Amino acid sequence: MTAPYTTPGFEGSYLGAADKISPLAIMECKICWTPYDPAEGDDTRQVSPGTAFTDLPDDWTCPGCSAPRAQFLVREDPGAATAPLLAEMAHRTAALVADFTEVFNGKMRDLPMVNHALHVEAVAFRPHEGGFLGALVAPWFLNLIFLPPEGYPLKEATAKEVIRFPSGEYEFLHNARDQTGPYLACSLFSPMGDFTSQLQAVEVARAAMVELFKAGNRAETDRAAEIRAIRTADLAPPETEPAPETAPHSDPSRRTLITGGLGQ
Repeated sequence: MTAPYTTPGFEGSYLGAADKISPLAIMECKICWTPYDPAEGDDTRQVSPGTAFTDLPDDWTCPGCSAPRAQFLVREDPGAATAPLLAEMAHRTAALVADFTEVFNGKMRDLPMVNHALHVEAVAFRPHEGGFLGALVAPWFLNLIFLPPEGYPLKEATAKEVIRFPSGEYEFLHNARDQTGPYLACSLFSPMGDFTSQLQAVEVARAAMVELFKAGNRAETDRAAEIRAIRTADLAPPETEPAPETAPHSDPSRRTLITGGLGQ
C-alpha cells in the first residue's frame, strides 16, 4: 500500500493522504483556481502528460500564482472508484522497480552495456486483463511488462507466450523474481545506448504504450520476419572496426519503436 503523502501534502482533501486519490485526480489551486490535470501535465515545468499530482517534483508550484502544491484541493477524481485497484498496482510496480534496482546494483552496474544516464522506472502502467501492463525502463533495457493476476496460467522461466493487442501479436517471456513474483516481459530496446536521458527513455516508453493499443499499427507489426531481420542488423557490431567510445546517439521515435521493437 502506498504510504500517505504528507511532506509536502495538500490541504483540504483527505488531510493530504495520497492513497485517498487516484493518479487521475484533477487538482485545483485554492488561491487562484488553476487546475492541474495529469492528462495534460505542465508545460511550464516540462512535466509530461500522464504524471499524477503526487508524482510531481517536490519543488513544483502552481503555474498560475506560484503557490506550493500544499495549497491544492481535489476538484474531481475520475479514478476514485478504482482506488483499491490502483493501490495494488502501485504496490506491485514498486516491487518490480525494487527487484530490478537490486539487479542493477548487484550484477549490472559495471557492465559496459549499461547506460548510466538511466535508472529503473515503471512507466504508464494500467489495469489489463485482470493484471497490470506497462513499460519498465532500466539502464540496460526497455521492456513491456505484464504483471498477471492470481490464477493466471504460468509457465517455466523463459517460456514464450504470444499476447494479442489491437496493434498486433507480441511475444512475451515468462519469468519471476523474489519481490515481483511472476511476470511476462516483451523486449523493446536492449541495450539502451541510444538514449541520452531518463526523460527521453520515459517518453518513448509512454509512446509505446499508446501505440500498442492502436489498431492502425497492425500491418506494420505483423511483418515479423522483416522486423526481426532489420532489428538484428541494426544491433550487430561492425565486422572490422570497433564502435567509437562516444558514438553519436539516435533519437528513438515512436514510429521506429512500433515498427522496430514491438512486432514479433
